[in-house]
Amino acid sequence: MSDQEGPLGGSGGNDDELTLPKATVNKYVAELLGSNLTASKESLQLILDCCIEFIHLVSSESNEVCEKESRKTISPDHVLTALKALGYERYIPELEEVLKDHKQLVKTDRDRKAAKLHDNDMTDEQLMEMQQSLFAQSVARLNNGQPAPT
Repeated sequence: MSDQEGPLGGSGGNDDELTLPKATVNKYVAELLGSNLTASKESLQLILDCCIEFIHLVSSESNEVCEKESRKTISPDHVLTALKALGYERYIPELEEVLKDHKQLVKTDRDRKAAKLHDNDMTDEQLMEMQQSLFAQSVARLNNGQPAPT
């Protein structure tokens, strides 16, 4: 790899900006190794580079799947299809379970927020007044206490 190549190969571009938080990856590796093993700095950097490359590979393949379907947004199904194409099909059942759990959490959170809004006994007009007041307070704080221009 030349001096001009980014961490994922290639020259310049956005690849230079691709990274993962070292502390998080190091912490995760340490948890997996347990207290009786350690990893050298070089090993940790290699693992970090491999993680970045894996993400790049999966996202590129997911993008291709998405484009083949003439879509503009990569969906979880595109990612699962990409993982199958890359030979990671043995992970699909567990990932589908994680996706199912995530969708349930999102639905529960959305329902909870909707119920909270519905159960507050305020009319739409009262909610609008409260929102306008909050906006005005925010603008005032932003302007260092100066009243918002009207």
